[in-house]
Amino acid sequence: MNIKSCRYFIILGFAAVIGLTGCHSRKAVLKGNPGEMVKADKSIAAKYSVIMGVDKGSISNGRLYAFIDEWLNTPYRFGGQDKSGIDCSGFVQLLQRQVYGLALPRVTSQQVGVIKRKYEDQLQEGDLVFWDYDGKKFSHVGVYLQNDYVVHASTSKGVIIIKLHDPYTYKYFSRCGSVIASATTPQ
Repeated sequence: MNIKSCRYFIILGFAAVIGLTGCHSRKAVLKGNPGEMVKADKSIAAKYSVIMGVDKGSISNGRLYAFIDEWLNTPYRFGGQDKSGIDCSGFVQLLQRQVYGLALPRVTSQQVGVIKRKYEDQLQEGDLVFWDYDGKKFSHVGVYLQNDYVVHASTSKGVIIIKLHDPYTYKYFSRCGSVIASATTPQ
């Protein structure tokens, strides 16, 4: 076998390996049923404990963090509800349905109607956080995680995790609270 043939087979083999391993997408598996508490995978617990500056053991809702991991960095698209783009209320609606088994309204201004208001220092994982952007009441929504962190679909950066008390976003903070299960349609 000559050198040209060897190079050809090496390149062909390399291309096959890349083609078979490099182009698949990883889809998180949401274990258990919506509303059921499932332990987080070790890699997901490690990742989000670093992002939020908490102990790995506090990342206990495996369904929540697997869902976030699947959607993180998905671009923003007004009215979107899939991986090609999602808006804030669509993201929250999907998260609440798949993680907690709750059917929320699709629109932010209606989602605020299914919460029981609470103070910021009372927030718990899964609670909703609302902002008023561009002078519009309840124009943006996200989901509280822990240690002052919120996940939301940002118009400029897509699905991201931010600090609730981030100087830029906090000035638009409006309201927060827990979803009232009886005000939603069970899934």
